[in-house]
Amino acid sequence: MKQRMIWVAVLGFALASTSAAQTKLSGKMSCPDRKPDAEYSIDVGDSVGHSLALVKYTCTFTNPMQIEGVAMKDSSIVATGDVHGTRFHGNGYEVINMANGDKIYVRYSGTDKEGYLEVGTWSFTGGTGKYKGIAGKGTFEQKAGTSGNTVTELECEYTLPAKK
Repeated sequence: MKQRMIWVAVLGFALASTSAAQTKLSGKMSCPDRKPDAEYSIDVGDSVGHSLALVKYTCTFTNPMQIEGVAMKDSSIVATGDVHGTRFHGNGYEVINMANGDKIYVRYSGTDKEGYLEVGTWSFTGGTGKYKGIAGKGTFEQKAGTSGNTVTELECEYTLPAKK
């Protein structure tokens, strides 16, 4: 019994030292709504106003999230959209450039919602440097900005692999 309790304690300590605690963050970024880097749209033809779109944006963090003391600087987003008149669903990928030169990769999915341009969820898919192995997920809400831009409010939780 005593030996079993020691093994349970050792196992518990090992698991605690290898798993990182989740950290919660929030921030904001701005994208030029009317000036994408690239934009393509193809009419589906099954109904009026139904098209598929592909866009690429470069965005900046106006209230950057900081991960391990390093701020998110800017990002590049490539997204697809299924547009039905004023309703749409989008999926995309984002490469976030950190202030130290490392990168974080994200995948997202969202839909339009009354009062918002898009709301949805996203998740980390990887990273470079100190963000290699990052895991986590978050939510976002987009609103029209005051100068032809889109303001996106972000929230997330993340973990990083334990340092060796």
